[in-house]
Amino acid sequence: MTVRGWTLAVGLAALLAGVVGLQRARERLDPLPMPDGGGSVLYVRSPEVMKRAVLSYDAVAADLYWIRAIQHYGATKLSTDPGKAYDQLYPLLDISTSLDPDFTVAYRFGAIFLSEPFPNGPGRADQAIALLQKGLTARPETWAFAQDIGFVHYWWRHDYAQAAAWFLRASAIPGAPAWMKPLAAVTLAQGGNRASSRQLWQQVNDSADVDWLRTQARLRLRQLDALDQIDALRTIAAAYERRTGLRLRSWDDLVRSGYLRGVPRDPAGYLYRLDAARGRITLAPDSSLNPLPTEPVSLSSMGPTL
Repeated sequence: MTVRGWTLAVGLAALLAGVVGLQRARERLDPLPMPDGGGSVLYVRSPEVMKRAVLSYDAVAADLYWIRAIQHYGATKLSTDPGKAYDQLYPLLDISTSLDPDFTVAYRFGAIFLSEPFPNGPGRADQAIALLQKGLTARPETWAFAQDIGFVHYWWRHDYAQAAAWFLRASAIPGAPAWMKPLAAVTLAQGGNRASSRQLWQQVNDSADVDWLRTQARLRLRQLDALDQIDALRTIAAAYERRTGLRLRSWDDLVRSGYLRGVPRDPAGYLYRLDAARGRITLAPDSSLNPLPTEPVSLSSMGPTL
């Protein structure tokens, strides 16, 4: 690095230290809330102030604030404090994406974090949409932002008309995949049912560019298969009871009478549990598909494992 480069780096460090020092002095007079025992404080809350403070090191500072956002999200998610709050998550993401308006990962992953319901996230679909709209304003050619806004409306707000509208908007952006426009039609016609949820997850599986997202999509698709299988098993059990006039006591009753070839297993290979007393068919407690979500299958816990 040149002498001029070292001078700029040292100057930046000193300037950031000064900003932090001033903020700390301010907090002694007007303390900020400190979640989870006070381990994390957002010293600079204004994107405009931070952009001036970091000089030409916008991208480096954006990375630092993105890392802080992940740390805040992860620590809060793992906390057992019932009063925990994700209050710093959106401000950190806002600063990161203001410093680097092209920070695609911060927009898209940040929206997932913001959308997750408490206690796995703040449950702020409104902030997730605001962050993605900010990304779309900065990069109007990125159809994925419009698609993601549609997903937030679909899964969290259950507003299928808005979801379809955003999928349609995404389809009009050059470079959008051919399936986006039909997806809008399916969402509008069948919004909220298992079939449309399956189609959404299949598209995520087919188009995801990161491994954990494809893994999550495959899990959700198997959960949908399990829900379909449970429905089919309930139908079989009801048919057995109507024909025999007997109460179903175990899977063996269905096997002996020819309704099933063997004790049924879920898509992950675990035996289904039959609670004859309550008339319930559920996953085994140790099944890797637990817990089955309410319909439609949501994005809960879609973020990387922390």
